[in-house]
Amino acid sequence: MPAIDGDRLLRDLYAAREIGKYKTGVHRPTFSPQDVDARHWLAARLTEAGLDASIDGIGNIYGRDPAPGRKLLTGSHMETQNHAGWLDGVMGVLYGLETARCLGRGIDVGSWADEEGHYGSFLGSRSFCGLLTEAEIDTCANRETGTSLRDALREAGFSGRPRQTVDTARYLGYLEAHIEQGADLEDHHLRLGIVTAIVGSRRFRILFKGQQNHAGTTRMSVRKDAGVALVKLVAAIEERFPRIAGPRTVWTTGDIKLDPGAASIVPGGAELVFQFRDTDPATLDALEAALTELLAEAAKGPCEVSVAYRSTTAPSAMDPGFQAALTAAAERHAPGLHQPMPSGAGHDAQILSQVLPSAMLFVPSIGGISHHYAEDTSDADIVLGCQVFADAAAAILAGG
Repeated sequence: MPAIDGDRLLRDLYAAREIGKYKTGVHRPTFSPQDVDARHWLAARLTEAGLDASIDGIGNIYGRDPAPGRKLLTGSHMETQNHAGWLDGVMGVLYGLETARCLGRGIDVGSWADEEGHYGSFLGSRSFCGLLTEAEIDTCANRETGTSLRDALREAGFSGRPRQTVDTARYLGYLEAHIEQGADLEDHHLRLGIVTAIVGSRRFRILFKGQQNHAGTTRMSVRKDAGVALVKLVAAIEERFPRIAGPRTVWTTGDIKLDPGAASIVPGGAELVFQFRDTDPATLDALEAALTELLAEAAKGPCEVSVAYRSTTAPSAMDPGFQAALTAAAERHAPGLHQPMPSGAGHDAQILSQVLPSAMLFVPSIGGISHHYAEDTSDADIVLGCQVFADAAAAILAGG
């Protein structure tokens, strides 16, 4: 079986960590100067490894094996959440690079733009799979600054380049590695997770419209307090959802805004961003039905209630044959220290799985921390994960 160079892998990861370094992590949001620098850095590493490197019109980076024959596509993403961890995304990309180096042929590497959603939802992998239209690109803007995606691509130097799309005849499938972003592996003293499925999610932006008024003179009996209506809905969700939820269902009220948000003013407007996740479509449907009922009940109160935005991502099952290759490699290098598990976070593999057989490998996150600069994984677990990844890739190529 192939032998990776663990020291070389770690050197690459440490070098990438310096691009946009923030405390012990990285601040490299999509198409920021730091992110663009990282994309060019990766393209140079891919070229050094003998791959044909390019960056396309959505910012995806490709390293293609020039040798004949079918390939295994690997990848993840280079950008990060704000002030976040040093491994989320980039580790999977560099696993692909190291696997390409040690196998010598048969591996393509992709780095998908904006997996973290600064401008949209899985824009890079969706573009590659032919699921992103020019019309949608026209509507995308940075969630914090409002900068349009078109302007961001122009400033990054990628505007006007063609967007590459998948050639399914070229590939046996897609393989991605990632930190777990949770503590299940660590809690069970395990070193590897073979992903069985990636959760689907339902996301909502819910608006309440009441009547803004003076906090000192408006009697409680006549108030139309949008903030109170919002809080009552959140409390109702917390009471209702546990009755419906599966063992791994999660839901989050991620953002709340009150308008105007002042101590002496009854808020006339309120907004919350809410999501729930599960791997079971029936559970997702039941949760959405419950939310719809709760919204109808809330609308009977003094405030108007509306859903301003809704988005859906479907759960994605990982390929059984690829899971078997990862499991065999894990048992070879870490016998008894691996488990099958679902992914509670979204990944580009759920998009690629719509057009190619796909699978994922997890390594532990220390303390279960991710999306924060304290995110970390031991060097030993990083190297072990890459060796297992490379072994599985070799087995898939041999079987193809």
